Amino acid sequence: MSTVNTSSSFSDFSRIRMLWPDHLGLARGKYVPSRLANKGSGFCVTTFAMAYDRDLIPAPGAYMLDGLKDVHGTIDESTLRPSWEDERTGVAMTSLALDHQPYPVAARTVLENAIGAWDDLGYTAKVGIELEGYLMQPDGSGGWECYANPRSYVYGTGPLGDPTGFVDDVMWTAERCGFPLESVNVEFDESQFEFTLVYDDAMTACDDAFLFRLMVRELAVARGLDFTFLGKPFPAVSGSGLHTNMSLVDRDGGLAFADDADPHGISALGRQCLAGLVAHHQALTTISAPTVNAYRRLQPGSLAGCWANWGVDHRNVTNRLPADGGSAMRIESRVGDGAMNIHLGVAAVLTAARLGVTGELECPPAYTGDGFEEGGTDVRSATSLDAALDDLEADDAFVNALGTDVVANFIANKRHEAERFAATGESIESDELTTFERDQYLPYH
Repeated sequence: MSTVNTSSSFSDFSRIRMLWPDHLGLARGKYVPSRLANKGSGFCVTTFAMAYDRDLIPAPGAYMLDGLKDVHGTIDESTLRPSWEDERTGVAMTSLALDHQPYPVAARTVLENAIGAWDDLGYTAKVGIELEGYLMQPDGSGGWECYANPRSYVYGTGPLGDPTGFVDDVMWTAERCGFPLESVNVEFDESQFEFTLVYDDAMTACDDAFLFRLMVRELAVARGLDFTFLGKPFPAVSGSGLHTNMSLVDRDGGLAFADDADPHGISALGRQCLAGLVAHHQALTTISAPTVNAYRRLQPGSLAGCWANWGVDHRNVTNRLPADGGSAMRIESRVGDGAMNIHLGVAAVLTAARLGVTGELECPPAYTGDGFEEGGTDVRSATSLDAALDDLEADDAFVNALGTDVVANFIANKRHEAERFAATGESIESDELTTFERDQYLPYH
């Protein structure tokens, strides 16, 4: 169960904003009076068959042709925190149940199962999330463009990197709301920023990142600006990633990935996790990069997780180990971007890693090339959402381990998305975002 470093209770607020991630990773929910918060609320389950523009399909598990049933949302009071909106509002995560059982298509349910599978093996999953994205301003024609700041430079801080004071607003609001930020900085390109949250138990880390991502966008909108975590909102410049750092703690509180006797400081268990991430790279890509736009970013030499490989202190590999071992030892999965459903994407990382352990897979050698043209293997991410869905369907072991219900729903919705894009005749080979990307993704990610 996730917890927040606040001592809030329902009675501290006039209303509660109950939120949960849908199949697209969007924050759905309701406001309820605090006096009724313990009752939760119902939601139409067919939300899980809805495209960005509200187009509906009979996706498995969404009951579109079976009466559009309700799921019941129960607020997890342990996640309750002050809202960034006003002092009278509290915000909390919500768990979904269908027919009094955890709804198997819900991302929090899937993550709970992935965490439980590691617990059955004697380990607690720990996660840290890094989010990258761009501050945007109106372009004068009804759309959005990157916020103009020619003084911006990588690792910049202060007014030169952020003349709007937006980052200050994010940091102070995050502190007030109990979001555990580790660092904030300007990223590589103009008005691109990175937010790093501290390590925690996997569910807590995902809940925090999910709510934090929403907070950042809503703070920007309140200023007449916007903020996008989309993987490649501006094709001519750097993409934005969502990096998942994972490690494990054993029953005695020991760091299960650390081994000073290993040349790279990683334990045999950690190597098996790397083997699982490499073996299931293509299926994992599909969950981590769930939009048409994502495949603009997953290209060689883009500092993204294109190849099925791993390396030490290497930004051009998919699975990166830190140079220092010991308490710093972790695996950083770099394949995801900010449109990823955070709970589902982290569940996928934990699942692929676990399959390396249960399958006793042999870890390939670390990649040591430059990574700009090749990655030491012929196995790489697909170049389109449609092809990535083929990869996911082909990996039976991964599908069964992650959950056949959630994968069936995911594939149906994303096939529909890919088909609608193909019908436009547009291409992600273009130097500008397509109309489909601008209309379907940019307003929501």
